[in-house]
Amino acid sequence: MAMVPSIEAPPDQTQRRNRSLFGLLAPGVLWLLVFFVLPLLIVVVYSFATNGPTGKVIWSFNLDSYRLLLTKDLYYNAYIRSFVMGIQTTLICALIGYPLALHMVLAPPARRTVLLFLILIPFWTNFLVRTYAWMLLLSNNGIINSVLVAVGIGKQMLFPSEGAVLVGLVYGSLPFMVLPLYASLSRFDFTLMEAGSDLGATVVQRFLRIMLPLTAPGLVAGSVLVFIPTVGQFVVSDLLGGAKVDMLGNLLQRLFTRSNPPNWPLGSALALVFMALLTFVVVLYFRSTTEEDR
Repeated sequence: MAMVPSIEAPPDQTQRRNRSLFGLLAPGVLWLLVFFVLPLLIVVVYSFATNGPTGKVIWSFNLDSYRLLLTKDLYYNAYIRSFVMGIQTTLICALIGYPLALHMVLAPPARRTVLLFLILIPFWTNFLVRTYAWMLLLSNNGIINSVLVAVGIGKQMLFPSEGAVLVGLVYGSLPFMVLPLYASLSRFDFTLMEAGSDLGATVVQRFLRIMLPLTAPGLVAGSVLVFIPTVGQFVVSDLLGGAKVDMLGNLLQRLFTRSNPPNWPLGSALALVFMALLTFVVVLYFRSTTEEDR
């Protein structure tokens, strides 16, 4: 039986194709090298440097910054508070966002469009302005306290507080939970719920065994989109917490800009550990979902 010769591209054509591919990839690779890899390497180098008495970085490399992170309660508590606040915000957004997304999917098309529009409206206003609006709402003479006085409860210390920070974080993060859930629920086959009912399953059983597992990718995606920005947040905790609720973002801002003297090596070490923890969360997300789900 005659062998069919393999068809190979001529060398000139292969070289032209490689040059074209390089030309297409070069801008993106250069962008990543200059604005991602190089800054990351600078942070890594700074994290092993020594902070001088006046805040000037001394190029004497050691692990002092990392040891300080492990031994000082201020930084340990900031990590714990940030991750606890991130988990709380994610859970509250999920509890609010799932029913809301389900209601949007089941609504008539015209009403669904209006609901999507309402979800996206907050993005039209600067996040800082919206945070200041919550400061007015939660203040001692704000609308919420005025309502509490009117119903006989009396004024409450709503702001500044950790509860106010949590309210601001949930408010700012809720759309990032609703939209992935809406996309996941819009692909869900609701006839499966009817089939479960015909087989005698209760509403709770149908939700836990049918709807929740099949829409879990949207819930996981929304959780990642909410959790990661929340743990690094510093504007909400600074304004609504009255600079008394320290999260990791606040410590980073303080170490680089507000401390006297500033401590760039410690700030760099804090940022790298924070980045490693968030990378672990993202890896978990990719391992728990398929490419099609993402």
